[in-house]
Amino acid sequence: MPVAHPFTVVIAGFGWWGKHMAVRLKGHKDIRVAGIVEPMEANHSAIKEMGLKIWTDIAQTLSLDEVDAIILTTPNPLHEEQVIQCARAGKHVFCEKPLGLTAASARRSVAACTEAGVQLGIGHERRFEPAMLALKADIESQALGTIMHAEAAFSHDKLTHVPSGDWRTLKAISPAAGMTAMGIHLTDMLISFFGPVETVQAMTADRSLGWETGDVVTVQLGFKAGMTATLSAVLHTPHFIRMHVFGTQKWVEVINDSHPDTPDGIVRVITAETGKPMVHKQYEWTDAVTENLEAFCRAARGIEDYAFTMAEMVHNIEVLEAITLSAEDRRTVAIDELAASKKPPLAT
Repeated sequence: MPVAHPFTVVIAGFGWWGKHMAVRLKGHKDIRVAGIVEPMEANHSAIKEMGLKIWTDIAQTLSLDEVDAIILTTPNPLHEEQVIQCARAGKHVFCEKPLGLTAASARRSVAACTEAGVQLGIGHERRFEPAMLALKADIESQALGTIMHAEAAFSHDKLTHVPSGDWRTLKAISPAAGMTAMGIHLTDMLISFFGPVETVQAMTADRSLGWETGDVVTVQLGFKAGMTATLSAVLHTPHFIRMHVFGTQKWVEVINDSHPDTPDGIVRVITAETGKPMVHKQYEWTDAVTENLEAFCRAARGIEDYAFTMAEMVHNIEVLEAITLSAEDRRTVAIDELAASKKPPLAT
């Protein structure tokens, strides 16, 4: 992606994922990190060790002509206000998931970016994995036949050290157990495969961590196109990422050996057809996180369209809100009915 000058970004937040972003982008030939917005002084020494400038408030960076975009890796409740703040300042903005905790919140963020004419990016890197791209191409070409069902999982134990009371453990900020940490990546991927979701059924449980939000979530999805899907996210078990799509002609299973933040391992793909031996294929790990940021950069520069539409970003939060509501009493929630409802959202 050769350009006359680097695309300059500021990262807001230097927790686990903000630090990860800064490390990934260090030395990138086309994207330059100007510095970090981090109000917590305890994190400043690590930022200085990376040779990066420090600000304590996003507002301090929004008048800087050199800054093209802000990357938000801040707690969930701050996303809407910060996206709108950046957009109104004329800065492109990349928001880590979730874009919002309610569909209304996501719509306000999208509207602000549209009105300001800035690019909105979203932190769902799975769309850039080679195995997922190949599976999506097979679905779109009908190589699997009629799609019947999908099963998806995203689980790990990377957050078990988080103390009870941290924002990641609270239902109002991180609703439905592992949905905002992991499960929302799965709903995004399934939406990209199959289109809009029609109905949601969800349940959560607290099995080991004692978190208010729970540590297990399971979800059933019914799609407007007719297929169904199930997904799960477990916050206290060894790493497990899987996508399995069943068609009338073939089924395809994708299993990732490592987390997107861990540059090793392989991605194993198994394809099955009736009466034929199973076909096994492997992909090497790729840096899908950086590839998403590069795609955001190209879209912001007007070089190509972004992989996500605004409608998909909002719809994924509609699904998250429906899951949050469903998990409270394990009832079925219809997305269209939820969108038409005037009831106040559960998660604020």
